[in-house]
Amino acid sequence: LIHISHLLQNLPRSFSLNYFSIVLQSSSSLKASYEDWLLTYGVSISPFHIRWQTAVFNRHFYNWGRWKPRFLYLWFSIGMVFGIVAMFGSVILLGKTLMQTLTQMLTEAPKAQNDRMLQVVVSILSSGLYLRVVPGVNLPVSQLTYFFSAILISGVIHEVGHGVAAIREQVRFNGFGIFIFIVYPGAFVDLFTTHLQLISPVQQLRIFCAGVWHNFVLGVASFIVLLLLPAILFPFYYTGVGALVTEVAEDSPANGPRGLFVGDLVTNLQDCPVYSVEDWNSCLEDISEKSQVGYCLSAATLQQLSFPARVYRRLDGTVECCSNNSLTDICFSYSNNLDSHLYACLPARKVIEASKVCRTNMDCQKDSVPSFCVTPSLENQTRLIRVKHPPHIDMLYVGHPMHLQYTVSLSSFVPRQNFLNIDLPVVIETFCKYLISLSGALAVINAVPCFALDGQWILNSFLEATLSSLIVEKQNRELVGFLILLAGSALLAANVALGLWMVTAR
Repeated sequence: LIHISHLLQNLPRSFSLNYFSIVLQSSSSLKASYEDWLLTYGVSISPFHIRWQTAVFNRHFYNWGRWKPRFLYLWFSIGMVFGIVAMFGSVILLGKTLMQTLTQMLTEAPKAQNDRMLQVVVSILSSGLYLRVVPGVNLPVSQLTYFFSAILISGVIHEVGHGVAAIREQVRFNGFGIFIFIVYPGAFVDLFTTHLQLISPVQQLRIFCAGVWHNFVLGVASFIVLLLLPAILFPFYYTGVGALVTEVAEDSPANGPRGLFVGDLVTNLQDCPVYSVEDWNSCLEDISEKSQVGYCLSAATLQQLSFPARVYRRLDGTVECCSNNSLTDICFSYSNNLDSHLYACLPARKVIEASKVCRTNMDCQKDSVPSFCVTPSLENQTRLIRVKHPPHIDMLYVGHPMHLQYTVSLSSFVPRQNFLNIDLPVVIETFCKYLISLSGALAVINAVPCFALDGQWILNSFLEATLSSLIVEKQNRELVGFLILLAGSALLAANVALGLWMVTAR
């Protein structure tokens, strides 16, 4: 039998998950009945590894494999071409990732989020030895359901591709199963080895490439659903009017009587309009990168609102002028023709309400009334942000913009009726993103010419199909394949090892 499954099945195992099974097998009275039960239901239990195999779905697989033979021939032929291209492309991608990791190690430059996610997926799907996903750090605990569900679905679709392609090529199909390694779910199919060896290398390629091909198709389908989600949900949800608050963390600075609440619709951040979650994120990034904006205040109002206060400098060099420990007053700086460094402690809400945003005094000179552009004098990286969420009073946030981004969850979809769940579009959107990432990563990793991955069988069949006339001796072709597999395995192992070092070193 040949098990077309992931490398996760072949990893070293510990005895923790197998303790109960060992106890039953060591019992003289229960051993026979226990082993009969395992055999009857196709269950296999070993340390850190539980596997279940069944023939219940065989009829469905045979029906799928015999459905529209011409279409399936074209379908899996396209998949064969994709698999071969993916095999070479995965080597290039891993080589690029390895160079980026080495460069980062030497320069200690910050790594882009996409590179981090690629390394996370590479590590998990290729070895299982190196877990870069840490709940609560780079993967919130609330996202674990999406993560493991997407892994299981991607694995099942991967193996369904192998099984249907094998039946299409007249290879006997023995069964389908799923497994759990530690906490990671996966799937596998059993094919009859003799049949698989008797068919041509091109037929073998259609079978071996079907897994990565189906993962690619699943990723593309998920991407299309993600793009068309506003149209799909249009009868129930509308978009383009703001960002709907779906959750506010308990420790969020936006949590409070004057803060944000679930169901609020955010329409503006300062003078930056918000029509979607993407606008919310881009506005916060723009606010954090640029200097603090000011507010136009007439000279008479400035004199009326300000009161004497001691001015002193903070450790970072910024100036503080409010010494009354008030939660409503903020130190503002402004300039006039005589002195360019004046400070006043002012009530923040009275200054901001009914005021327009400015950068310099020139922005406030359109009216005949003398006015100044007063700017909050805050610590470095700290911003005063006015968040509009009508019909409620504006929220005034003081802090780092990214803290607001991390502790407030939003959605671009606003329900048309009150009984509709505000979280449903977010669930669909998030799950599609996980399917795109993990299914795509599974396609890339399994295409790598590495021992125990689909890439090993793809490479061997590819060499048999292309080099049989150039390299007559089969042993020489096998030697070429072995050397390529050795190099591919070393490349993948280097990515995993350096990624592990990067995590543990920090």
